[in-house]
Amino acid sequence: MAFKGKSKNSKGNRVSNIPVNKNMTKNDYNKVNDGVFVYTGAISVAQLSKELNVPATNIIKFLFLKGKMVTLNQTLDDDLIGEVCLEFGYDFKKEKIVSEENFEDLEIVDDAKNLKERPPIVTIMGHVDHGKTTLIDTIRNSNIVATEAGAITQAIGAYQKEIKGKKITFIDTPGHEAFTQMRSRGASVTDIVIIVVAADDGVMPQTREAIDHANAAKVPIIIAINKIDKPGADSERVKQELMALNIVAEEYGGDTIFCEISAKKNIGIEELLENVLALAEMQELKANPNRYAMGTVLEAKLDKGEGAKATLLVQNGTLNTGDYVVVGAAYGRVRRMTNEYRAELKIAGPSTPVAIIGLTEVPVAGDKFMAFPTEKQAREIAEKRKLAKTKEELKSSNVPTTLEGFFEQIKEGEIQELPVIIRADNQGSAEAVKGALLNIQVEGIRINVLRATAGAITETDVLLASTSGAIIFGFNIRPDANVRKKAEEEKVEIRLHTIIYHLTEEVEAAMKGMLKPTYREQILGQAEIRKVISASKIGKIAGCMVINGVIKRDASCRLIRDGVVVYEGKINSLKRFQNDAKEVAENFECGLTIENFNDIKEGDIVEAYEMVEVKQ
Repeated sequence: MAFKGKSKNSKGNRVSNIPVNKNMTKNDYNKVNDGVFVYTGAISVAQLSKELNVPATNIIKFLFLKGKMVTLNQTLDDDLIGEVCLEFGYDFKKEKIVSEENFEDLEIVDDAKNLKERPPIVTIMGHVDHGKTTLIDTIRNSNIVATEAGAITQAIGAYQKEIKGKKITFIDTPGHEAFTQMRSRGASVTDIVIIVVAADDGVMPQTREAIDHANAAKVPIIIAINKIDKPGADSERVKQELMALNIVAEEYGGDTIFCEISAKKNIGIEELLENVLALAEMQELKANPNRYAMGTVLEAKLDKGEGAKATLLVQNGTLNTGDYVVVGAAYGRVRRMTNEYRAELKIAGPSTPVAIIGLTEVPVAGDKFMAFPTEKQAREIAEKRKLAKTKEELKSSNVPTTLEGFFEQIKEGEIQELPVIIRADNQGSAEAVKGALLNIQVEGIRINVLRATAGAITETDVLLASTSGAIIFGFNIRPDANVRKKAEEEKVEIRLHTIIYHLTEEVEAAMKGMLKPTYREQILGQAEIRKVISASKIGKIAGCMVINGVIKRDASCRLIRDGVVVYEGKINSLKRFQNDAKEVAENFECGLTIENFNDIKEGDIVEAYEMVEVKQ
């Protein structure tokens, strides 16, 4: 549904994106137009009788003969509405009302005079280690690769570069197989896709996935054949392999631009960027900057110092510092807005990626966002959206279960679905875990992911798990003592992992009825670091207060900072005052050191645990 609107009001201010008929009720939309009954949702027999000008008794009689017993005030679903319309000579059409609560469906059509040229949004895709991030490095003259774990991009990054007086927005998407969902989000907001293929490696599985995502998004593709300087490079072989996927180079009579490059040695990069600008010019990309901003969340995480932080891509309108935004089911005021270089911005126009702080909670990557004129309006809309989301999450309610309990219920034929809640250190990891779990294929059983978000496990998660019978999976995070206690009270199981494959293997084994745990982690206790003492011969000593359980010398431990695990190791020494201690109980002070680790800070939590054998 498209809505036309002026770019500015009489005072020259930005206008809302919501159409003027936003306050109409559902019934205001129900009407007969040229023999077609247009409606928005379930309506009663009495209402349908009035709109079709057909006696209600005739409708009730018709449905009775069809085996449907209805009353005058009973609401009819889509199937029954369709049957009644066809019976009495009407066609029918269901339309969706676009309002503040579902602004994702809002499509704006501006007058041509209000539109201005905007930078193209370019997504770089391809197989792992084919040189996507190195290409971004070369374009930006930066060194992103050096900061990444295992030299694999772990989260979406968005960057802007000015080339020959024109800006291009680049989205760098991960290439690892587990991050398919993140690549999919990248393709959904892009104008042009650059698919990087290594000349010495050829077309690989994730190359095919990238092509599928680009085709699904219906955006033009540029193929960048990378690493042409390496021994064994064969550009012609790459072109032949891509022809099998209907990607045909212009030189062979196709319509796909091919560029041969070496990202590492800066060969062919200028030609590649010139082709991007030429293709963008042909597309005539434009937007109206004089609207309240709309766009998409590229990434989101919980920052220790700044709270909920989201990377947004403005797709239409202009986002200002101080604007009130609704992002998914969260809302807030844009307190600070920065670009990829962490430089502070006051305004962000169309095609601009920005990181913002000021949201009430961490949104979900891929969510749409929109700015509103007032805080009251933004808060009310966010509350309605959150309520609708919670209702959706709570639709299915099962008996609380554990993974072993799930295995037992499978054997007895009592369960066909495993509901799970996922919490991770950042949104990208949460989406990766979700994608990996949903990819597990076991006949007759499916996984239902109720929630997959960034941040520490909360009591709200435990309550949702208790209501829906879900298992909570934590990835690179730790629950605090209050959450553990709540989970015990609600009989909710929390499973914690740091390696995605161990998590999926565990779940898959349970689904196949092969779960055979040998050892299980048992938490001994937690101690909060109150003071850090430096000793020349020893290193850093943590002066702690045991806040729950017991801390044992030589126990395995992990250091937790703001709910995220930063190190796992072993307690090297434990003292009470000047004396060595085997263990220190709750509410007592102690000093301890962690083996081969000195990066401790006040406020960190040391969690001691041991592995206990589980009897079969």
